[in-house]
Amino acid sequence: MEIRRVLLSMLFIVSVLMLWENYQISIGGTGFLGFSNTLSLNSSSKNSEKSAVSLSEKNQNELLNTSNQDSVSSTLIPSPQDTTVTVSTDVLRLTFSTFGAQLLQAELLKYASYDDIKKPIKLLENSEKRTYIVQTGLVGASGLANHNTSYRLVSTPDQLHDNQEKIKVIFESFNNGVTSQIQYILTRGQYAIDVVHLVKNSLNIPFVPSSYTQLIRDDSKPEGESHFYSTFTGPAVYSEQKKYQKIEFSQIAKGTADFNKNSDNGWIAMVQHYFVSAFIPEHGQNRENYIKKLNKNRYAVGSLIQLPTVNPNTEVSSSARLFIGPQDEHLLESLSPGLDLVRDYGWLTVIAKPLFWLLENLHRLVGNWGWAIVFLTVIVKLAFFPLSAASYKSMAKMRAVTPRLMRLREQHSNDRMRLNQAMMELYKTEKINPLGGCLPVVVQIPVFLALYWVLLASVEIRNAPWVGWITDLASPDPWYILPIVMAVSMFVQTKLNPTPPDPIQAKVMLFMPIVFSGMFIFFPSGLVLYWVVNNILSIAQQWYITNSVEKTKMN
Repeated sequence: MEIRRVLLSMLFIVSVLMLWENYQISIGGTGFLGFSNTLSLNSSSKNSEKSAVSLSEKNQNELLNTSNQDSVSSTLIPSPQDTTVTVSTDVLRLTFSTFGAQLLQAELLKYASYDDIKKPIKLLENSEKRTYIVQTGLVGASGLANHNTSYRLVSTPDQLHDNQEKIKVIFESFNNGVTSQIQYILTRGQYAIDVVHLVKNSLNIPFVPSSYTQLIRDDSKPEGESHFYSTFTGPAVYSEQKKYQKIEFSQIAKGTADFNKNSDNGWIAMVQHYFVSAFIPEHGQNRENYIKKLNKNRYAVGSLIQLPTVNPNTEVSSSARLFIGPQDEHLLESLSPGLDLVRDYGWLTVIAKPLFWLLENLHRLVGNWGWAIVFLTVIVKLAFFPLSAASYKSMAKMRAVTPRLMRLREQHSNDRMRLNQAMMELYKTEKINPLGGCLPVVVQIPVFLALYWVLLASVEIRNAPWVGWITDLASPDPWYILPIVMAVSMFVQTKLNPTPPDPIQAKVMLFMPIVFSGMFIFFPSGLVLYWVVNNILSIAQQWYITNSVEKTKMN
């Protein structure tokens, strides 16, 4: 009966967690397993929607038609004069095309590729296997240039030199008396790029242009993504009205995407594990956010912003910031409110953020992310020492009376009611709470799940070594040593626990270490390291408490 109570209790706990998972997904949140839907923290205010600009239907249709003719799959072919230009800073290497002034490739020079650590990772790419590019342009009047227009490259920098802090890549188009110019301004040490639109009117009539900035991506998972854990890949929108909203590609394809379309603040982004690209328009500019499916498996997220009237012989300009880089929490916080939320801890954020703060400070002390994980696990284990001790003490008492429980089962094998009464009398005599080993563990579950998400989301541990054979804490253990140690530690824990009276249950418990170690072979070694250290500490504590209880019984 006691093992049945424990199993039922664990089943209840798992059921509650799964119900919470499904509830979070149903309201657009992120569950603790990482599966998600659209996350909407606050409803938009009616006043904000009334004050938001409603751009002309003509501009919206023009943008839709322009976007559906993206250069990746359009029948519009670049002219022979169109070329690409590659520009480098100390952190970025960017490849632009004069066709549409599009950003076709972005390499992050401080972050290694998944398949070759000697090469930088390509976050943006335009190839047969993958599409992930940046487009921008103007709509609203004849002669304005968009991402299907051939531009002239005005400046030709190739890299940021030692004596420079900034470089500009400038594209220009002149058509029907209208000059359209796009400036990409790159700054030393920064992943944020200033994108400036300049419109000059040489006509004798005024017009009202609108600028758009958009990110185009296919729905493929990023390189290095594991099938054994889930991270979000797709568009995201942030505004003060509805906060952080993630949109699944499947929602866009079905036409069920729900996000804040009108605002004068916030940003749009494409999110994937460890990295993000985002457009951040100027605060206070009315914009219309859009997300749509293009052709095949490509999707667009962007903002359409109406500019001031351009009178004859005058010019107007607008600017936005384009971020292409890692999900560095402090860096993202400094760029725009809410941008750090792309580093998604789900509903455990309130616990996860302090844990990451502690992990970061431990890294500053020890200088190694692997050892920082070890010490963080020790600190968390010490914080829960009293709860764990209560759990292990209860389990030790159950272990001590297991032989007597087995005899009771034999004596009352045909009388279940009498067996239950006898077991309850035994528990009462020995002052044992059958659920005492479970409840303290339940309290710790949110913290351990939060720590799991911290380690899974931290780009800082990517390519970070620990000792010897562990050269990348974000990749699986190449020699499978940590998963094997974990399996052994789980087996030892099983032996320290009370033996289930049911032979089938006992075999299942012995089989569990093999199952978990098989799963953890594919997990990042930083996560496995955390579980191994936690298991070893648990074994030491449980062994000590079990021996103490047994000695007390003998005396």
